[in-house]
Amino acid sequence: MNLSLIDPFVLAQDYPDALTGKLRSGHATCIRFNRKGDFLASGRFDGTIVVFDVETNGIAHKLRAHTRQIQSLSWSRDGKYLLSSSQDWKCILWDLSDGSCRCTVKFEAPVYIAELHPTNHFLFVASLFEDSPVLVDISLPVPIKRILPSSPYRSPAGIDVANERQAAQDAKQATCITIFTASGDHIIAGTSKGWVNILEVQSCRMIHSTKLCNGLVVYLRLTASGRHMVVNSSDRVIRTIPLPDLSPTSKSNDNLILEVEHKFQDIVNRLSWNHVAFSSTGEYVTASTYMNHDIYVWERSQGSLVKILEGPKEELGVVEWHPSKPFVAACGLDSGGIYLWSIVSPQRWSALAPDFAEVEENVEYIEKEDEFDIHPFEEIHKRRLDLEDEEVDALTVEPTKGYCEEEGFRMPVLMEIDDSESEEEVVAVGPGEWRVAKSKGEGKEASGMDTAISGDERSSKRPNNGTKVASKPRRR
Repeated sequence: MNLSLIDPFVLAQDYPDALTGKLRSGHATCIRFNRKGDFLASGRFDGTIVVFDVETNGIAHKLRAHTRQIQSLSWSRDGKYLLSSSQDWKCILWDLSDGSCRCTVKFEAPVYIAELHPTNHFLFVASLFEDSPVLVDISLPVPIKRILPSSPYRSPAGIDVANERQAAQDAKQATCITIFTASGDHIIAGTSKGWVNILEVQSCRMIHSTKLCNGLVVYLRLTASGRHMVVNSSDRVIRTIPLPDLSPTSKSNDNLILEVEHKFQDIVNRLSWNHVAFSSTGEYVTASTYMNHDIYVWERSQGSLVKILEGPKEELGVVEWHPSKPFVAACGLDSGGIYLWSIVSPQRWSALAPDFAEVEENVEYIEKEDEFDIHPFEEIHKRRLDLEDEEVDALTVEPTKGYCEEEGFRMPVLMEIDDSESEEEVVAVGPGEWRVAKSKGEGKEASGMDTAISGDERSSKRPNNGTKVASKPRRR
């Protein structure tokens, strides 16, 4: 019914065009949609993770175990598990069916980013600060950590030619970002020297390396199909790369080629990019800008800029695109709020009433001859019975476009009023009744006034009407 009210030309638009809302629960530092797109996870500066319901903008879960800022979030395929990494050197796997910690892994260095395996939620890869990346298996009571190499791949012929200076430079390579391919059989890693490495998950062996730039590889992201990759680097250039076939039946690893398809950059303003993401279909690339409040949207196939989303008057950090809708979310660096962009579509009421017409000013209405006739009670009662015979299906959930639900996991509804509120404290005043507590600013002003008044002055306070109040005699 709602689709029929929308202009069909608006439905054909694949990217958002206006800022339409804002979510707020603490200071958000990173966000991530689940695969279905009905929940948005937000990691806060204080280590709390908040899961928002995208449909209602309410809070579905609050997860507390980290003690420092959340660095990254990663959902499992079925949406039941959530992996979080933090600056407290820990990665936690959360079970969202009850909000408990399924497993906690402690590292020897701060975690920059961690990514779950596409099909196995007991396997993830973590990129550590100034340390080698780690592939972690948490299927056993004691996690198994396997260190991954960071030096670029050299063919046997290249090893013989390589000199000592080049070998020393390769030893200084540090991996900044690691992600899984769509199949989960390989890991793609970006280094501090601009190299992109491909490793096998089973053997942890490097099979290919390509140097894309001279700067730091900041972020990597794949499309939902896993056929294209976007690379954000410190040289202020965003690159899209079609991924080759990495299946065992494909050609040998020495013949793999990572060729840049398009380069996106702001040549005039020379802007740097904080974060990048693909659209739901992979046809568009979006990026947030450094020291700027705009979000750029490019068309991947043509390499052209199609939209600049104007946001709030603050710099934006992590930006995410909804898995199935033209809907973009980004978190502000200063306020920590989550801003939402979508399509603003005027409703087309003529779809439900063909004779409906919009008028600029009031028109005198002339009623029809039989419009307000009184019908017999028996006829009216029969119409009501006929309407009651219609069966209304309120349980069947239609599948989301572009998503095939494999498991029937449903996140439980949050019933605690204290956890459901995001910013204001709630005080119970009766059975089933709550009121909003006074803000912290009011409390501080009141406490400040109390501390400014001495003990003698409290005993001889004067009310606002000017009448004097007799003070009690002092005891000796």
